[in-house]
Amino acid sequence: MVVANPPFSLDKWGQASAGDDKYGRFRRGIPPRTKGDYAFILHMIETLKPKTGRMGVVVPHGVLFRGASEGKIRRKLIEENLLDAVIGLPEKLFYGTGIPAAILIFKKKKRDGKVLFIDASREYQDDKNQNHLTEEHINKIVDTYAARNNVDKYAYIVDPAEIKENDFNLNIPRYVDTFEEEEEIDLMVVREEREKLKEDLAKLEVEMEGYLKELGYGA
Repeated sequence: MVVANPPFSLDKWGQASAGDDKYGRFRRGIPPRTKGDYAFILHMIETLKPKTGRMGVVVPHGVLFRGASEGKIRRKLIEENLLDAVIGLPEKLFYGTGIPAAILIFKKKKRDGKVLFIDASREYQDDKNQNHLTEEHINKIVDTYAARNNVDKYAYIVDPAEIKENDFNLNIPRYVDTFEEEEEIDLMVVREEREKLKEDLAKLEVEMEGYLKELGYGA
């Protein structure tokens, strides 16, 4: 089992020697020189036991959708049925960066061929300098992951065919619809409120003029 929070998009991670790696960690592709996210991911996947290995890794959102070599690696990981879940987290959750992150869950032996997407980015405790996940927020994420069911505006279980249609892009909003319809505006009610405000303003103007005359400003 691996749990990790590697440095985000590490520059100069050792790409020059990756092609000759004796452990075959980069057989799915070599990550770009300036972004070592998938170097860490591929290394950790190779350490997992064939049947029981599982892994949770914190990543920047670019890992979910960047193309080129990263897109090819992502595709192979999905086609090999290793990716189990994508969990979106709130912004300002980690020290040193305000950007939102995600957790990728990998399993060597999954119970199905699907990927669970959870959008937990909108539920957090808002503190002055940093956001926090309360025990309630964490329990909701864990319970949703364990149940592996669709939850309106929060979680969606995705067939690999749908991910393929999206060109193996794992951007969470593509799968979890969090759109909230705006309340319909009743223009007649707004008009009535506007007329009432105009009446109130006219009364205040008359009162103010009276006060000014009493103070000698109206002469």
